[in-house]
Amino acid sequence: MTDSFHSDVDMEFMKHDTLEAAKKLLGLEIITNIDGCLTSGFITEVEAYLGIEDKAAHTFGGKKNKKNEMMYKPYGHIYVYSMHGHNCMNFLTTDGEPEGILIRGIEPNMGIDLMKERRGRDVNLTDGPGKLTKSLGITRNKHNGMELNNEILVVKHGKKPVNILATPRIGIDNKEEAVDYLYRFIVDGNPHVSRFKGQAGPDNGWQ
Repeated sequence: MTDSFHSDVDMEFMKHDTLEAAKKLLGLEIITNIDGCLTSGFITEVEAYLGIEDKAAHTFGGKKNKKNEMMYKPYGHIYVYSMHGHNCMNFLTTDGEPEGILIRGIEPNMGIDLMKERRGRDVNLTDGPGKLTKSLGITRNKHNGMELNNEILVVKHGKKPVNILATPRIGIDNKEEAVDYLYRFIVDGNPHVSRFKGQAGPDNGWQ
């Protein structure tokens, strides 16, 4: 453990509006300490899920079961679920509603060699929700339900986007009107996002 492994972010912004919180997460650095090894990345892509009223959310209609029960924890906790053998990490938001933000992409910063080892490849390490959790060492079995900013995972100030793009979310084609909600936010010009095409922007879209 290093003396610098602590958060400098006031997470109160996660308490209120989930869509606004999602945009404010972009550029923050997620740092993990797994078995004494640090890995990190700057958040480039997120998706907001607005709980009971959102047909794409795991808690739509107030649904509660063993899989999604951690979504009902207070803001500032982590909800990790498994899909097709991959772990996906959400930061919980609001005070009293089961809403959250899926972390879909990060730009690798610390521990890149370890990320490559964990992923078994040298490229496309973190441009998707299952990829980034594997790179960071986050799993559902060990980390689902834990509070942010602990001895395992902290969030720190990092970079600022030049521009934020809002798009429909990915992989929810059967969720009726929720398919069209512009609840996915990305750093414009950053290549470390899902399904990136074209050329990266200057400094990958950071200020």
